[in-house]
Amino acid sequence: MSDRTRFQLDQSRLPKAWYNINADMPVPPTPVLHPGTMQPVTPDFLGVLFPMNIVMQEVCQDRWVEIPEPVREIYRMWRPTPMHRAVRLEKALGTPAHIYYKNETVSPVGSHKPNTAVAQAFYNKEAGTKALTTETGAGQWGSALAMACNFFGLSLEIFMVKISYHQKPYRRIIMENFDAHVFPSPTDRTHFGKRVLEEDPESPGSLGIAISEAVEVAVTSGGTKKYSLGSVLGHVMMHQTVIGLEALEQMEMAGEYPDVVIACAGGGSNFAGFAFPFVHKNLTEGKKTKIVAVEPASCPTLTKGKYTFDFGDTAATAPSVKMYTLGHTFIPPGIHAGGLRYHGMAPSVSALVNHGDVVARSARQLETFEAAVLFSKTEGIIPAPESAHAIRAAIDEAIQCRESGQKKVIAFNLSGHGHFDMTAYESYHHGLLEDYEYPDHAVEEAMTHLPKVPAGS
Repeated sequence: MSDRTRFQLDQSRLPKAWYNINADMPVPPTPVLHPGTMQPVTPDFLGVLFPMNIVMQEVCQDRWVEIPEPVREIYRMWRPTPMHRAVRLEKALGTPAHIYYKNETVSPVGSHKPNTAVAQAFYNKEAGTKALTTETGAGQWGSALAMACNFFGLSLEIFMVKISYHQKPYRRIIMENFDAHVFPSPTDRTHFGKRVLEEDPESPGSLGIAISEAVEVAVTSGGTKKYSLGSVLGHVMMHQTVIGLEALEQMEMAGEYPDVVIACAGGGSNFAGFAFPFVHKNLTEGKKTKIVAVEPASCPTLTKGKYTFDFGDTAATAPSVKMYTLGHTFIPPGIHAGGLRYHGMAPSVSALVNHGDVVARSARQLETFEAAVLFSKTEGIIPAPESAHAIRAAIDEAIQCRESGQKKVIAFNLSGHGHFDMTAYESYHHGLLEDYEYPDHAVEEAMTHLPKVPAGS
């Protein structure tokens, strides 16, 4: 074991390939279904939304997929990212556990999101795409894609969940700085947005609604625009695995291997990026690391949702996939962890939870901010509210070690900083935040709107 507290790979160790979990999944894949016919989609259908080079990554079974050099060249602006041992946090907790965190806050826009944004912009540029549409919740994804599109000369329209648009204006300004066009969703720019506003003029929006608007713009563009998303689908999960691949090497540098791996989960991208390389070791080398996905109690997709087919968006225009879902009609409360306010979860993450390879937990808003403040006071980094869910779970694991006397190695992903979340921290410090647990009856009602899927799918 090393006495160092910071573990940094040099740029020669930047991964040359992404890890594709399709090659190792312990359960057979489920089909992606057409939203109208509920039959398996064809590549041509997906080609309306995505360039074919990305569509083919969805079905690829190769364990390792080469990272194009133009993508690696941009990655080198901030990658490899450091891994730290949180010794001051350990001391504050009085725990025998060793706590490590992978610091994705050092990217140009302050989160893990550029890992896939740069890749998606590259593949779209290579395919001849001129313009993209997307959604964003807290704005981390929108900021990342805006930067990536700027690098590759693509125009971008972003539908930002309305409550986050107003809660996090600085993230919107970052997007606009990169020449992206940002709209508070629901908007009057799309047929679906108008319908939502007619039913509820004060709608706070949701990721499902924002996805519907972005998809509608792409589908009705006559082929001039493609859609890009920051989570859920397989190619996004794969692009993010640079995080965990680096972390594996950094744990070797530290002379330890994690007993517990933790990341927050909204759609699944940062969770998969950090955890999937460790899942790979569990599945192929017999490692026994506990893999933990942490979500808000107010948006408990994995812990209260149903594992079934559902649409990826509120308008039911996106393909239907098998995943844990709260129902595509779900409208989340206005918690500050905007990046975790999604009704569904990545099919690959969902399948691993259902199979027992990943443990799902939920955390309430107040205890999450309590953990975030302790982390900032001990480690000096103010985390994003989303990332604080992973911190909460890591602290809980470390406290269990203190109580039992066990010395475990705990590793979590610090997926983004909270520099643009100061209003949330101000509300917490002034006692204005409240806990909210999504009620079971609301989940049951939403399940009545699930798509009717043919038997055997």
